[in-house]
Amino acid sequence: MLADLIQVYNRPNPLVRTPALEIGDKMNRKSLLCTGALLLLAVGIAYAAENDAFMGTWKLNEAKSKITTGMPKNSTVVYTADGDNVKVAIDGTDVNGKPYHSDWTGKFDGKDYALTGDPSTDMRSYKVIDDHTLLTISKKGGKETISARIVVSADGKSRTVTVSGTDASGAKVTSTQTYDKQ
Repeated sequence: MLADLIQVYNRPNPLVRTPALEIGDKMNRKSLLCTGALLLLAVGIAYAAENDAFMGTWKLNEAKSKITTGMPKNSTVVYTADGDNVKVAIDGTDVNGKPYHSDWTGKFDGKDYALTGDPSTDMRSYKVIDDHTLLTISKKGGKETISARIVVSADGKSRTVTVSGTDASGAKVTSTQTYDKQ
């Protein structure tokens, strides 16, 4: 009789729920959360590294450049991280030889972001082609005015910008500008 009573007592009761997490499950959940956090960190580092070749201050090397009349000349270009965006500040001269400073802040995602300080452009987009190449398109009033292919050398010490667009009269113009990293 006592044996029957013990069997009934030890039988699982379908109405009583056991805790969903056991000690091992708690450890698995912690491991999963830590792994997820590490993956997010790795993605952030990879994004920063992807744009790292472009970051810094670039000075125009006029001796190696072929700047066509009717094209602006960017003397200094500075790329800096601004949170999850990139800020590009340019100092140079416009097509009339007047000095200007422009600022652009956005992502290298191919979408248009506002540009200030350049009278010939109000929007610009940058798109990553590979870890050393960017494509940028500048627009005024929604119309493309200039496109440029920016290629950073394998050693990261110089970059070549091949620009094409139209001048004020509508004629096609191109130039190649070489920059040295400072």
